[in-house]
Amino acid sequence: MLTKECPARIKAAGTADGLAEGQFVALVSVFGNVDSVGDVVVPGAFADDLARWQVKGDPIPVIWSHDWRDPFAHIGTVLEASESPDGLVVKAQIEDLDTNAKAAQVYRLLKGRRVTQFSFAYDIDEGAWVDAKEGRSYYELRKLRLHEVGPCLVGANQETELLAAKAAHLAEAVKGGRTLADAHYERLARARDAISGVLDARPSKTTAQDAGQPPAADNDDSVRAPKLSSADRPQSRTAQAAARLNLLTIMDGES
Repeated sequence: MLTKECPARIKAAGTADGLAEGQFVALVSVFGNVDSVGDVVVPGAFADDLARWQVKGDPIPVIWSHDWRDPFAHIGTVLEASESPDGLVVKAQIEDLDTNAKAAQVYRLLKGRRVTQFSFAYDIDEGAWVDAKEGRSYYELRKLRLHEVGPCLVGANQETELLAAKAAHLAEAVKGGRTLADAHYERLARARDAISGVLDARPSKTTAQDAGQPPAADNDDSVRAPKLSSADRPQSRTAQAAARLNLLTIMDGES
């Protein structure tokens, strides 16, 4: 499972915008732009899965910051979801406002625009790398399986930096004599192997670049840095996700 964060466009929130108490409307995924991790969600990416959710009859969960393990972070459900020309738009209901303090606080944050990013959890059913003629290549997300949506405080880049800092802190603690459970060492080993796979797949620099010289012309295939194949690149994305999940599990367990 992967997650994707983006700046939210909150179209409406609460009774002042003509909605029922606890409701909001937001654009939670934007089509056509290259995001911070090099992905582009294309129109139609959610269409098949939205139809699957409708046939299933269960609502898409709204979860605060992907915190699946906390039952109080399950703050609501999606009432309506559809693709617009801009992206995936949802109308959602934050529930249990009287009994769930977390849900009530998230609702206040949304209305006050103190939280302005949204995220969704997904699996990739169909995707491919696109080599752009101008600019960097990107990974095109063509068909996605949606698991949940929800507001979050910060996006993926900030979270990656936070994980790196936590990992460094954990390493210092272990060097200082702290003992981890065997299961945590096993997860760390899997995370290490996954990260190694990402680094091993990195395209090598040309000799000229290593020497600090300007790169050769783009039409000189003899010295162009090798590109990852379409088969290799998704594996690297999977390895990154596996490493992130393993680190998250350990950090949460040791915090």
